[in-house]
Amino acid sequence: MTLQSFIRGPSENKEIPQRSPKEQYARAKSFVDLFSQRNKLVIITGASGAIGGAISDGFASSGADLCLLDYKYDPKLASELEKTYGISARAYQVDITNAEDVKTCIDAIKSDFPDRDIDTFIANAGVAWTNGSILNDDATPEAWKKVMDVNVQGTYHCCKYIAEIFRAQCHGSLILTASMSSHVSNVPNYQTCYNASKAAVRHMAKGFAVEFAHLTEPAGKIRCNSVSPGYTDTILSAFVPEEQRAQWWGLTPLGREALPQELVGAYLYLASDAASFTNGADIVVDGGYTCV
Repeated sequence: MTLQSFIRGPSENKEIPQRSPKEQYARAKSFVDLFSQRNKLVIITGASGAIGGAISDGFASSGADLCLLDYKYDPKLASELEKTYGISARAYQVDITNAEDVKTCIDAIKSDFPDRDIDTFIANAGVAWTNGSILNDDATPEAWKKVMDVNVQGTYHCCKYIAEIFRAQCHGSLILTASMSSHVSNVPNYQTCYNASKAAVRHMAKGFAVEFAHLTEPAGKIRCNSVSPGYTDTILSAFVPEEQRAQWWGLTPLGREALPQELVGAYLYLASDAASFTNGADIVVDGGYTCV
């Protein structure tokens, strides 16, 4: 693949590379139509978690058909969404740290949904660092590697194999779950490993935004963005005593943690046709934590 740069000097070719997609907005009856997920096929990793579950609910309620991926296989996740929202959904067990497992799973989805394009892939699966300072006895190299394997290497596996599908079908939206911790070092908790892993994810989204945009002709039919949640009420933080979590909330201008449902709007926007010029962006949903 060769990157075609559209940045030109004053003496270079003045030809316009491509026109904006005015027809997309002419077809829409309203901007609400642009946000609809009806008839779209969406893959979500980490779907059995609190954030993944909220994302699944949000997309199902917006009309999307879903593929729910998680290390823990739970077919009830899919059947309940089908019953509640009248959409099609399937659950898949996958270990994202295993590249071949990810590739096999995506191939299975293509087989299970013949003649369907995959419109959006949300690489949401991740694990927390629970070992504090790297000088603690249990902060072993193995513990560090586990977090990096899931958050960084696992996300890379997802991006690589879904990009092959997006290239073949000439469109797609890839959304990575980063973290506000990719922007700052949280206090008073020590979690450098997690922060570094999510910084890699956020920058991965920016790199792939440039790389994947040029997989199509005209350019820009494949987009990659990220969402950076702040402190959220999930099992990943449930192990922390409430008095310590209260310190986190005190450093957040809104004075509390988020509900998983409060993150969903960012994902819906990035997956929607309304976000057709949003590429390489990171939407921070942190109650203002990174502002201070």
